[in-house]
Amino acid sequence: MRYREALLSDIPGIQRVRHAVKENILSDPALVTDHDCAEYLTKRGKGWVCLVNGTVVGFSIADLQGHNIWALFVDPDFEKKGVGRKLHALMLDWYFSQTRQTVWLSTDPASRARGFYQAAGWKEAGRYGKGEVKLEMEYSTWQQKQAPGRETPVSDLFSRKQP
Repeated sequence: MRYREALLSDIPGIQRVRHAVKENILSDPALVTDHDCAEYLTKRGKGWVCLVNGTVVGFSIADLQGHNIWALFVDPDFEKKGVGRKLHALMLDWYFSQTRQTVWLSTDPASRARGFYQAAGWKEAGRYGKGEVKLEMEYSTWQQKQAPGRETPVSDLFSRKQP
């Protein structure tokens, strides 16, 4: 498995993974367009992909403008192999190297994703939209979660600052 920053050329693979998931399924696949993906990857934030033999099997995208996690999805065939954990760490390390502002996300309250995020230190912050649970991660919580195994400070992991 190889991890790297997402490129515009990864959008077809990102869309394939997004539509393959078994939870947090889009009610209308047309709701997330290629243009939306490009906007979040290039203007609003940044994304990462996990590749296996050149194929996208997972991706994450942080929205620096909205201070939220726009997406974190793994192909069902690659679940429980550490892909989500690694993408999550890359995304939050970058996010908190850019800002100290609390980041949020929403997910289905009955999903496995909720447990994944809570185990990673996310705290419930109410409801969002049509019945989703809103979760938040503070900078200090992320630092504490990552500190034991980290030799390099978050601020040194990413040299390029986003506007």
